[in-house]
Amino acid sequence: MEEIRAGIIGLDTSHTIEFTRRLQAPDCPPDQRVEGMNVISCLRFPSPFQSEPDQDKRQEQLEQWGVKASGKLEEVLNGTDVFLLEINDPSLHLDYFKKVMDAGKPIFLDKPPADTLKNAQEIFRLAREKNLKVFSASSLRFAPQVMQLPREIPQPKIGGALGPLGKAPAGSSIVWYGIHTVEMIQAVMGTGAKKVFGRRDPMGISGIIEYGDGRRATIQLNEGIWHYAVLGLNDKVIKFLPVDASRLYTDLLKKIVEFFRGGEPPVSFEESLEVQAILEAIEKSVNTGREQSL
Repeated sequence: MEEIRAGIIGLDTSHTIEFTRRLQAPDCPPDQRVEGMNVISCLRFPSPFQSEPDQDKRQEQLEQWGVKASGKLEEVLNGTDVFLLEINDPSLHLDYFKKVMDAGKPIFLDKPPADTLKNAQEIFRLAREKNLKVFSASSLRFAPQVMQLPREIPQPKIGGALGPLGKAPAGSSIVWYGIHTVEMIQAVMGTGAKKVFGRRDPMGISGIIEYGDGRRATIQLNEGIWHYAVLGLNDKVIKFLPVDASRLYTDLLKKIVEFFRGGEPPVSFEESLEVQAILEAIEKSVNTGREQSL
């Protein structure tokens, strides 16, 4: 089976290095290697999320692994089968999605889908209109412990997810980094969120999510604590599972390759839009002090 030829859009995220390492770095550990795809080109442009000297270092590393870096989009469009839209600045996602969509090639849209719910809705509307294969996800959604919990406690009555609150160089930190924790809680609880309340304190941001069937979940976005965990309970059992982050990129990348090879999207447009809506509602609630309806 021929390898898929991938083009990366954006060098302002570590994911460009981590994904390419697992696909084609000679020294990648065998247990982290992902087969079936090869990055052949990448598009570079300025970003508030990464300095030019740091982008220089990333470009140098990618070139050592056989990736051609370019500042011209047409050079990345040509010769590739799929796109990894890796731009760290979510405010640029819609713009660059529009630039690549007419090529008609499958796209992985790295987290979050966009900077706002409105822009995320437009991305997925265009994807439907163009009949494009697209999905977006955080790597945390596919952590073994996150996937294990709903198998052991389907539709828990109460759920919880803990994660860090990274600081975005531009735009919303809640949307940019809180997505990891919100995607985990969606993987545990499923969809159907109706109301959100969020508050900020010196430790970070906490949120309560109410579901249409009466269930409830809490999320904790913690300042300076770089650990993840999920919680689920019902009448008979409770589970608290710390997340092993050692294979996050590998497990996500396997999902991406499976998708590009013709598999169903592991995350639907509707799921991604609910995640984006929750993030936006948390931010509004934190800023206004009022509960927000989705």
